[in-house]
Amino acid sequence: MNLTRTLRLVSPALVLLACANLYAQSGFPNRPIRLIVTQTAGSSNDVLARLIGPRMAETLGQPIVIDTRVGASGVIGTEIAAKSAPDGHTLLLLSPTVFVTLRAFNRRLPFDTDKHFIPLTAIARVSSVITLHPSGPSSVADLIKLAKAQPGRINYGSAGQGSPAHIASELLNLLGGIRTTHVPYKGTAVAMTDLIAGQIQMVISSPLVVRPHVLSGRVKAIASTGAKRDPLWPELPAIAETLPGYDLTQWWGLAAIAGTPAAIVTRLHNAAVGAIHSSDIKERLTQQGATGIGNSPAEFASFIQRERAMVSDLVKRAGLALDD
Repeated sequence: MNLTRTLRLVSPALVLLACANLYAQSGFPNRPIRLIVTQTAGSSNDVLARLIGPRMAETLGQPIVIDTRVGASGVIGTEIAAKSAPDGHTLLLLSPTVFVTLRAFNRRLPFDTDKHFIPLTAIARVSSVITLHPSGPSSVADLIKLAKAQPGRINYGSAGQGSPAHIASELLNLLGGIRTTHVPYKGTAVAMTDLIAGQIQMVISSPLVVRPHVLSGRVKAIASTGAKRDPLWPELPAIAETLPGYDLTQWWGLAAIAGTPAAIVTRLHNAAVGAIHSSDIKERLTQQGATGIGNSPAEFASFIQRERAMVSDLVKRAGLALDD
């Protein structure tokens, strides 16, 4: 087959592909976009979804509807997203639990996070905060002392197995040489309600969730989880000041469904990054103690892989396992 004939055969296919891609871009979005959130109302995931969703909707020209699908530490909502049409009209607000921690534990999942999703961008990161009932200890050192005197008596709440609060609390156990008891909930907001009521003694969560309760005096904050004090909450000591080597931060991101046309992925990414970098949303994130990110899909994908390796190492060091 000569070159001229080859070009005649191939060119129509290329033209059709280019036209399809152009149509996908120009015709998108043609209806409201669903943003699946896998944690309860009032959770950090929910707060961020309702913060950036309206701004993205302004850019894309269609409403973004929050679809809350809670259960199985985020697996249920993530599976619903994985099975959605790859046309850009379904997005997933993700956090480390499913994409990092459950993978690090080698938990069998009904989807493959690397194959079924396209990471769009990281939204924000934050140092989490140890919060206790107001009657509890006032420092990490005192908390460790109490936990050593009463092994297993301190109950900590989380948004489920493998959640950031679960991992952060287990790292505290490992480095502090203590044993506390995990009480998984359907969401952090529910755990905070029980902490306020005195049903549990500790919750490690993001400032987006805990700061209003701290400011009202309903709970007590004693430390943050980053390697150094958070510049947005400088009066709060870092756990690492008492337990050298402690360093964990929480983060959130957006993902599209694998197979979504590249032109649509680009539009979604641009809309998300534009929202994250807008001055008013940056200010609101700062007020909540979080730092906006807004990176590229490739950067976000690499970040997820590094986080997974870090948590895998912690799982091995601490000998952790998830209940069936």
